[in-house]
Amino acid sequence: MTTPTDLAAMARLLGDPARSAMVVALMGGSALAAGELARIAGITPATASGHLRQLVGGGLLAVVPQGKHRYFKVKGVEIAAMIEGLGALAGLAAPAKKGHPAWRHGGALRHARSCYNHLAGTCAVAIHDALVDRALLAEDANGYVLTPEGEAAFRGLGVDLGRVRRSARGFARPCLDWSERRPHLGGALGAALLEACLEQGWVRRGDEPRLICMTPKGRLELAGRLGVRL
Repeated sequence: MTTPTDLAAMARLLGDPARSAMVVALMGGSALAAGELARIAGITPATASGHLRQLVGGGLLAVVPQGKHRYFKVKGVEIAAMIEGLGALAGLAAPAKKGHPAWRHGGALRHARSCYNHLAGTCAVAIHDALVDRALLAEDANGYVLTPEGEAAFRGLGVDLGRVRRSARGFARPCLDWSERRPHLGGALGAALLEACLEQGWVRRGDEPRLICMTPKGRLELAGRLGVRL
C-alpha cells in the first residue's frame, strides 16, 4: 500500500523541472541516452547524470544497457499511466493561475502523440469516443471489454486479439489524456491498436520523441472503419 512518505518521495522526484522534462520526453516509449535527455532538459550532461540516478533509484526509470552505452526508459506501463494522469490533473489546476496556458507543447503534439506505447491526443480521444459510441467497447469492472461487433472491428484493423489477451497487462482501460483531460484507450488493446496503425501506414512516428503523424490513408481508413473524423 502506498504511504504518505512514498507519495512525498515521488513528488520530490517530479518536482524538479529538469527531471520532469526528461520523464516526459521518455513517455514516447523509446529509450534515450543521457546526452539526449540532457539536451531536452536544457542542462549539462553531468547534471543530467545526477538527475537520472535519482529517477532510476526512485523507480521511475529503468536502465537499458547496450554495449558501452546506457539508455533510459520509463519503468513500465503503470509509471507511464501515472505520469500521463498527473499531467492531466496539472492541466485541470492550471486555469486557476491567471494567464497560464492549458497546453504549451504545440498543436501537432496535441493532435497525436504516443503515451508510452499507445495513442494519445485529440486523435486518440476521438477514436476512444467512436469505439464507445458505436458500442464496440463496453465498460466492465476492469476497464473495457470488446462487444462481438468490437471483436470483428479490431480484427478488421489487423489486431491479433489472442496475443492481446495473453498479455500480462490489463486488456483495455481508459487512460486520462494529458492535453484533452478526457480518456483515450490504454492497456494492451490500446498498444496493439497503435502497433497495427503503424504497421499499416495509417500513422507514422514524427521527428520529436512522442510525435505521431496521421497519414491521409489513416484518416480515410479510420473514418471508414470506425467512423472517426480527424
